[in-house]
Amino acid sequence: MAVNSHFGKLYLIPVTLGETDPLEVMPQKVQTLIAGIDEYIVENEKTARRFIKDIYPQKSQPTLKLHPLNKYTDPLEVPSFLNACLDGRDVGLMSEAGVPGVADPGSEVVRFAHEKGIQVVPLVGPSSILMAVMASGMNGQNFAFNGYLPIDQKKRRNELKRLERISKENNQSQLFIETPYRNGKMLDEICNSLQASTRLCIACDITLPSEFIKTQSINNWKHSKEDLHKRPAIFIIHA
Repeated sequence: MAVNSHFGKLYLIPVTLGETDPLEVMPQKVQTLIAGIDEYIVENEKTARRFIKDIYPQKSQPTLKLHPLNKYTDPLEVPSFLNACLDGRDVGLMSEAGVPGVADPGSEVVRFAHEKGIQVVPLVGPSSILMAVMASGMNGQNFAFNGYLPIDQKKRRNELKRLERISKENNQSQLFIETPYRNGKMLDEICNSLQASTRLCIACDITLPSEFIKTQSINNWKHSKEDLHKRPAIFIIHA
């Protein structure tokens, strides 16, 4: 459907990847837009309000209208979150961390916006996935993000070996994530499952003072493991 110029726009608003000053990692335009938008679609209302307050303290919190978009949201309600756009008002879409629509439930809202003829405007901000690829030294022209791997140990090992095989056959870097409190176990599984020569990049706490990004062979990782417990991390392998 063609974009309707009488509709408001859906702005995809990036947020920080942790406790850092928003204006250190994103452009002034994000602050300017937040100053003028009163309705948002968010994963978590509490953290969204805190981010809005951090980036634009003058914003009146009582005027904000927030629509929760998470695993508890009724899918039938989601299209109605864009009613303000149909009435000519802009709406902001926020992820819990990083950029909306990438490893994020916000992609469904974006799909509905396109179907309704609402203009979608992505804004520049920190993406842990892209920043990890940038800093890894791996193939930035051919990579795949695989989300979470299976929890079951046997299935997880099989998946790791499958991704390693795909990487070798296609010269494709393979990205995945884990729940932060299981990062240590994931690193052990990677080291025990993959070939010694396969490269592994671990990028955690991206943009934070504790940022750690390192790429080396599986063999080297076996002798220089990092404490990753409860630290948001991206894992990248390339065989």
